[in-house]
Amino acid sequence: MDVEVLKKEAGIAACDYVKSGMNVGLGTGSTVKYTILELGRRVQDEGLEIVGVPTSVQTEELAKQVGISLVELDTLSHLDVVIDGADEYDEHFQLIKGGGAALLREKIVAQASKAMVVVADDRKRVHVLGAFPLPIEVTPFCHETTRKNIAEVLNAEVVLRMKGDSPLITDNGNFIVDAHCGATIERPREVEQMLLQLAGVVQVGIFSDMCDVVVLATPAGVEIVQNPSGRL
Repeated sequence: MDVEVLKKEAGIAACDYVKSGMNVGLGTGSTVKYTILELGRRVQDEGLEIVGVPTSVQTEELAKQVGISLVELDTLSHLDVVIDGADEYDEHFQLIKGGGAALLREKIVAQASKAMVVVADDRKRVHVLGAFPLPIEVTPFCHETTRKNIAEVLNAEVVLRMKGDSPLITDNGNFIVDAHCGATIERPREVEQMLLQLAGVVQVGIFSDMCDVVVLATPAGVEIVQNPSGRL
């Protein structure tokens, strides 16, 4: 089957974790886009009653288009679930995220959620994280110094992400650097903590101990991969 068809199937299947009355974190990415479209359809056609918290301006715009009510996270006591994508996940359900440059907002929303559902295609399943370059959000101030410090800590090539001829600017007004570590991140919690200690690093695209279930698009159909230590 076409990859896009598989993504759509997985995105729709993830909606089964959403019930009326829930506060829902709405992720960012090419697969979770189909989740948002389906949730909007259920709101309009089936009377699903939810409020959403978007993780990016892009997601906010799409959610509004399909009729999902949105609120600020600060107005809520909690989120029942967040549904989001991932660039990689390993056998311990640790994630790399940030390919869409929304990692800071995504992590804030994920940490506020009682559960996290990840939608992905099976190309994202890996034994060891890092083949996908690790996104790190950094302050524009002295970003070159921060980039060099990250490269030294990781012993890896670290590249400022560009948009055309200028640095890509996140929804928070920061820059993104991508660390080309290769599939070497065997201790993601330790790597995350080392990077967060560097002044200039705003947030790291390693999501540790957050993912409860992966709704995986595979050539054989949608596979539900349950985290045995998860909350769902």
